[in-house]
Amino acid sequence: MTATAEPEVGKARLRKEDARLITGQTRWTDNLQLTGMLHMAVLRSPVAHARIRNIDCSRATAMPGVAIVFTGQDFADEQGSLPCAWPITEDMKAPPAPALAVDQVNFAGEAIALVIADNAYRAADALAAIDVDYDELPVVLDMQEALQDKDLVHPDLGTNKCATWVFDSAEAGSGTNVEDEFASAEVVLERTFRQQRLIPSFMEPRSVVVDPSSDMFTVWSATQIPHILRWMLSAVSGIAEHKIRVIAPDVGGGFGGKLQVTPEELLCLLVARRMGRPVKWTETRTESMVSAHHGRDQIQKITLSARRDGTVTGLKVELLADMGAYLRLVTPGVPILGAFMFNAIYKFAAYRFVCTNVFTNKVPTDAYRGAGRPEATFAIERMMDELAVELGRDPLELRRQNWIKHEEFPFTTVAGMTYDSGNYEAATARALELFGYDELREEQTRRRADGSVVQLGIGISTYTEMCGLAPSRVLGALRYAAGGWESASIRMLPTGKVEVITGTSPHGQGHETVWSQIVADRLGVPFDDVEVLHGDTASSHRGMDSYGSRSLAVGGTALVHAADKVLAKARRLAAHMMECDESDVEFASGSFGVRGTSTVRTLGDVVLAAHVAHDLPEGMEPGMDADATFDPDNFSFPHGTHLCATEVDTETGMVRIRTYVAVDDVGTVVNPLIVDGQVHGGLAQGIAQALYEEAVHDETGTLTTATLADYLVPSAADLPAFLTARTATPATSNPLGVKGVGEAGTIASTPAVVNGILDAVRHLGVRDIEMPCSPERVWRALQGRSTDVADDVAAGGLGSIDATGEPS
Repeated sequence: MTATAEPEVGKARLRKEDARLITGQTRWTDNLQLTGMLHMAVLRSPVAHARIRNIDCSRATAMPGVAIVFTGQDFADEQGSLPCAWPITEDMKAPPAPALAVDQVNFAGEAIALVIADNAYRAADALAAIDVDYDELPVVLDMQEALQDKDLVHPDLGTNKCATWVFDSAEAGSGTNVEDEFASAEVVLERTFRQQRLIPSFMEPRSVVVDPSSDMFTVWSATQIPHILRWMLSAVSGIAEHKIRVIAPDVGGGFGGKLQVTPEELLCLLVARRMGRPVKWTETRTESMVSAHHGRDQIQKITLSARRDGTVTGLKVELLADMGAYLRLVTPGVPILGAFMFNAIYKFAAYRFVCTNVFTNKVPTDAYRGAGRPEATFAIERMMDELAVELGRDPLELRRQNWIKHEEFPFTTVAGMTYDSGNYEAATARALELFGYDELREEQTRRRADGSVVQLGIGISTYTEMCGLAPSRVLGALRYAAGGWESASIRMLPTGKVEVITGTSPHGQGHETVWSQIVADRLGVPFDDVEVLHGDTASSHRGMDSYGSRSLAVGGTALVHAADKVLAKARRLAAHMMECDESDVEFASGSFGVRGTSTVRTLGDVVLAAHVAHDLPEGMEPGMDADATFDPDNFSFPHGTHLCATEVDTETGMVRIRTYVAVDDVGTVVNPLIVDGQVHGGLAQGIAQALYEEAVHDETGTLTTATLADYLVPSAADLPAFLTARTATPATSNPLGVKGVGEAGTIASTPAVVNGILDAVRHLGVRDIEMPCSPERVWRALQGRSTDVADDVAAGGLGSIDATGEPS
C-alpha cells in the first residue's frame, strides 16, 4: 500500500462556499421570484400593552395593487399558538402566543394586521392606511416590579411569574449544602450584575417565501432550523408534515436570532393556503429589531464564599430572567443552560441555582450567541476578580489555585457535569506568553504612581462552556421537547464522486468545507470530489439543525460513522473482488490492498462494482451508501484563557482595548482558518456587549434603539486587533476529538473586557460599571455617580433622555 496522503483535517483550506457568497452568485430567500407571487407586509403595534377595540382596513383594501388585508380575527380559528419547546417545570405558565394579535397586544412591535399586495412597495404603503383604535393598558417593564403582580402582562395567568427552576448540589448529590458553607466561611461576597438586553444583528434580514402549489407547501426561509421548523409548522397549522417541505438556502448569519419558529413563517403559510398563491415576506431592519427575539436581559445576584487562603467553597446564584411578552421556541430554557456553567472551571464544594422567569411587555427573548453560557461566565469571572480584590490577591493566581488541574480529568463538577478533558494550565501559560502579563502589571503600577490621566487595567477570563447540545436523555430530563442527536448520509456515486447529506444547517460556519475535509480523509478521496447537501428537508430527511456549537461535535461525528459504514461494506466487497479473506484487506489513501501483495482495488473500483452489482457477495445489497445517526453520551467542553489590556481615560471615560489575547482549546482543529474566523466573530460580539450594545425601552415600552443608528453595533474599525492561539486537548466524547468553537469568543470576551476596565479604575473608588461600559457610564462611575442613566433621570438629576438612552 502507498503512504497516506497529506491529511485534510488540520489544513487551512479556503472555504468552498465563499466564492458564490462574496460574488453574489448565491440565492438568498429574498431573491426568489415565483409566478403569481404576492407580497406580505405586517402592521405592528406602536403600543406595548393595549386591547384592540377596532381595526379599520377599508382604506388599505381599496389601494392599488392590494389583494386583501387580514387581521387576527381572520386567522383566530386556525393560527393556533406559536410553539415553546422547553416547558422547564410542570407548573410553568405559558400564555397563548398568536402569530397575529386578535384582541390584545402585549409588546410594541407585535403583528396586528397583514397587507397582501402584488408587490412589496404597495404592501408597505398600504400599512399607513389601516386605522387601529387601542385601549391602552398599564405597561410592565421592570422585572422586580413585575413580580409584585400589581399590573399583569397576561391577566388570565394571575401572575407575571413564568416559572422558578432550582438546582441544588446537596439535593442532586453533587455537592454539599451551600448555606452550611456560607455559615462556616471566612469570606462571603455578594454582588448583583445586570446582563443588558441585546439584539441579534445578522447580515441577512429574515425572509420567508411559501409556495402552495402541487399539493405541497414549499417553505423557503432564512432559518437556522429547517427540520425543526417543518415539524413545528405542521404541529401548529394542522398541515401534515409530509406535505411541508422547508428549504434554508444560503443563510446570511443567525447568532441564534434565526433559531426560531417566527410569526411571519406561520403567517406566510396560512396566507398562502388561504390565497392559493405564493407569498413572500422580507423584514426591514427596524422590523427585525422590534419584533424578532432579543437576547440576555437578566439580573444576577451572586453570593460566593471562600476561605482566607483563597479557596472557594460555596456559590449561590439567584437570577431574574426577562421572558418578554411571550415564550418563543426555547425562551424559558435559555437561562437554564447557564445553570451548569456558573461554577465554570473551579472546584466549589456547594452550589445552588435559582432562576425566576418573568413576563414583561417587551419583545420576547430567546437564544443569542452563547445562550446562557455568556451570562454564567460573566458572573463567575467577575466574582473571581471581586474575591481577589477582597483578599488582596493577584486575580490570575487566585484562579490557578481554584481551577481543576489537568491531571484531574475527567472531573465531575458541583453542577453535575462531567468535563472529559482540559488543560487550563497550558492555555493560560500560552496566553501569558503572548500577553506580557508581568510587564503590563509593572506599567500599571507606574501609571498609578504617576497619577496618569489614562489608567491601565488587565482583564482576565478563564472560561469553559458546555456545547454540542446533547445528549438526548439529558435534554429529556430537562424537559426539552426535542433530542440532541444528529444525522448524516453518504452517497457514493458510480463515477467515484461523493455526496454528503447533513442534518445540520449552516448559516455561515463553513460546513461544506469542513465536511468535505472530514470525508476526504476518512474515505481517501480528493477534497474537490465531495459535495455537501444541506438545508432542504426533501433531500436531508432528518436533522436537528445548527445552534449551540453542536454541528461539528454531533453532526460531524454522525458523518464519521456514516463513512465508517461505507468503508466496512466496501472492505467486504473488496475482499470478494480480490479473492482474499476480509481480515487481510488493508485500506489507505483511497485504495484497498491485500496484505503482503501488490493487489489493489481503489475505492472507486469497489463503488462501481457495488453499483453495477454483477458480482456481489451473497446477501449484499447493491450500492455503497450509508446513513448514520449519532446521539452523544456527553457534551463537549472547550475552554481557554482570554486576557485584555484596557486603557481608560479618567477625564472622558473613553475605553481603548490596547491588547487582546485569546488562547482557546477547542480540541482537534479541522480547519484553522475557519476556527480563527469563528473566534474573531465571537470576540466582536462579546466586546460589543461589554462596550457598545444595549436594547433600550422608554417608560411606555417603546424600543428607542430600533435602528442601527441608535443600536450601536461595532464595525471592524471599532475593534482592536486580536492575537489568537490555541492549545489542544482532544475531546473524548467523539471520535474526531473536536469541541465547539462558534460561541467561545462571545462567552469569554465580555468579562475579560469589563474586568479590565474595572481593574484600571478600581483604585479610584469604582466598584462596578453597568454594561455597556460607554464613556458616559465610565465617566459617571469615576465621578461617584450612578452608571445607570435612567436611574439618574428618575431622580431628577439629568433632564431628558434622547433616542439612544443617553442624556440630552
